[in-house]
Amino acid sequence: MGKKLSITDLLAQKEQLRKKRKRTMSLHVDSLDAEIVIEEPSRVFALEALEMAQDPMRRDKADAHVVYHCVVEPNLKDRDLQKQFGCAEPTDIVDMIFRAGEVSSISGYILQLAGFDSVKKVDADLKNE
Repeated sequence: MGKKLSITDLLAQKEQLRKKRKRTMSLHVDSLDAEIVIEEPSRVFALEALEMAQDPMRRDKADAHVVYHCVVEPNLKDRDLQKQFGCAEPTDIVDMIFRAGEVSSISGYILQLAGFDSVKKVDADLKNE
């Protein structure tokens, strides 16, 4: 795995940790044969999205909500783009552009940027090997 985090390590990284910038990631979308850029969501937004995914009344819209708000290139919030596609609701653009599996996958990568699924348990058995 890695080394244990100490107070000295945290103090050495203090300025970096205070000035954290949102991370971005490029993803290749097969159906479009092109790349998109996603941005790390805020903690509040990520938790809201996870809560939305747990709610049976909103579960089916959670991934599209995340993708709509966190894809920064192309700008899915562009009103002209939405008008040209005939979107009734702003988030409709997500399902019009991407396949269902792509929406779920993109949403997963966005939540990974927020740190979900990036902490691993250190198993004592593995540690002693």
